[in-house]
Amino acid sequence: MPEDDTTLGGYFRVHDRPPAYQGSDGHPYTVSVETERTGDLRAPVAGFLVFPRWAQTGVGIVGHVETTTVVRCGSEDEATDRLGQLSLLEVQDLLEGAIRRVTESSATEDASG
Repeated sequence: MPEDDTTLGGYFRVHDRPPAYQGSDGHPYTVSVETERTGDLRAPVAGFLVFPRWAQTGVGIVGHVETTTVVRCGSEDEATDRLGQLSLLEVQDLLEGAIRRVTESSATEDASG
């Protein structure tokens, strides 16, 4: 039976590359799974997604947006596995949330500046 590429981890395994998305801001993005250590002894690893923003020409990365913590786990492997279980639609929703946060933050800075 072929591997399911409708999840983030499945897509990486089937296509050997990250999925690409068109953000609501008009920019192309790919996605990267990231983890970091926390001070929480019960869940010492936080997992989140970083979305590199590509130039319209696709030649290089010109910025990025990232999610807040999506999972808290006992190990990097567990965090990576749980993030890999996200559907590609869930990943798209997380991208849109990250874009909204950056847009709202920029609007607040512009209004106060």
